[in-house]
Amino acid sequence: MQWPSYTQISSLFSSFDNENVASQPYFNPSLPVWDILDPNSENSLKSQLQDLINSIDSPSKFEQVGVTIDDSNGPVIIDPTAIIEPSTHFIGPCYIGADAQIRHGAYIRENSWICSDAVVGHCSEIKHSILLPGAKAPHFNYVGDSILGKGVNLGAGVKLSNLRNDGTEVFLRIDGERVASGLRKFGAILGEDSQLGCNAVTNPGTILGCNSVVWPNVTVTGVHPAQSIHR
Repeated sequence: MQWPSYTQISSLFSSFDNENVASQPYFNPSLPVWDILDPNSENSLKSQLQDLINSIDSPSKFEQVGVTIDDSNGPVIIDPTAIIEPSTHFIGPCYIGADAQIRHGAYIRENSWICSDAVVGHCSEIKHSILLPGAKAPHFNYVGDSILGKGVNLGAGVKLSNLRNDGTEVFLRIDGERVASGLRKFGAILGEDSQLGCNAVTNPGTILGCNSVVWPNVTVTGVHPAQSIHR
């Protein structure tokens, strides 16, 4: 099908530098943004993360009291300028970019790409997801199989659900048509500068355009254009 513009990088992450930045993922501009979450895609998050790790000649060993690392399935790469607080746990492969903050009690799981200046806070869990530069999941958040654009902020307790209760493929509603995503696990894609209030929940396959606002305690589903407001 012809993918509408609001499912592509040019609309969702318009200020993102999609070229020649080794420490940031690449999005195919002709495909919907969620293609990167497909492990079988040519430009999958998993394969790009592996390429990044392979390009680092001598990854430094990170040692800090109270920080635990499981690298049995792949390295944990942490930029020297990143701030890592005690009582955090990392499962490789994953990458933590320049000046990112991983705060006390955070849980970074495999195939997570935390870009520069992003924040993962207390009791927040990230799994197979991308936090683009400046994105924040700062308090009691779950981010699974999701992408957060620049300037996105998750209020305390926000959960990005990534799996249907029946465990089957996630579908999207695009221009009134039910469209297969090709993914069994697919959380949310949040356009730049979107703000989600405390304890909000997004159902699997939710897409919010730039500058969207979700009020506290609201559950959101579907594909929405820029500046949508959910009460």
